[in-house]
Amino acid sequence: MTNNSGGGLRRFLIPVGLLAAVAGIWLGADYFALSPGSDAATTPPVEKMRGGTPLPAPKVLSPFSLTDQDAQPFGLDELKGRWTFVSIGFTACGYICPTNMATYKAIDRTIDAADGKPAVNFLFISVDPERDSPERLGQYVRKFNPDFLGATGSHDQLQDLTRTLGVMYARSAEQEAGGTDYMVDHSASILLIDPQARLVAVFSWPHDSDAMAADFAVMTDYYYRSGAG
Repeated sequence: MTNNSGGGLRRFLIPVGLLAAVAGIWLGADYFALSPGSDAATTPPVEKMRGGTPLPAPKVLSPFSLTDQDAQPFGLDELKGRWTFVSIGFTACGYICPTNMATYKAIDRTIDAADGKPAVNFLFISVDPERDSPERLGQYVRKFNPDFLGATGSHDQLQDLTRTLGVMYARSAEQEAGGTDYMVDHSASILLIDPQARLVAVFSWPHDSDAMAADFAVMTDYYYRSGAG
């Protein structure tokens, strides 16, 4: 796997405070601006959502190329045909990532108990390819559930995808110096992708798995009833 520890990596070494500020601007401008021709009457039922925010119109994702936990190609086609919860992080993450994975487990249990549940994937994208090999990533996601998915790629590949998703990450200076004991600051949101591989909702930190499962039912009902799904 390509190691972008040179110039490509330097683009990600931004101050942590700036990361949060830029993310807020990015989310406001990119996620929630109404698409041309859209109006409030055609947007998802925001008032019924308990833990997340639906986009006014689905955001079509651009093709991307990553590698999954089994060292197989993972791209846009792997998102089609199923709903997918997505988060970014790294396996050495001490709190946010395992908490998000535990949230995945709880949502999965709730959805699994529902009648006529739709097909759902839970995807964890590592933004630490220097340490997170496919094997390590597979071991990590399967600790939480054998069916959970992991994917990673070069920083150029990850940058393209995270920009499209509206999430961000930044490396600590220790990695630039060649160290291996470093942290990665990253967005903690969990995203929802519909079966047409379109971004449709964002769940900000902290997460309430019961509320998210209820919101998932709202979103799937809306998209199927409206014909958007």
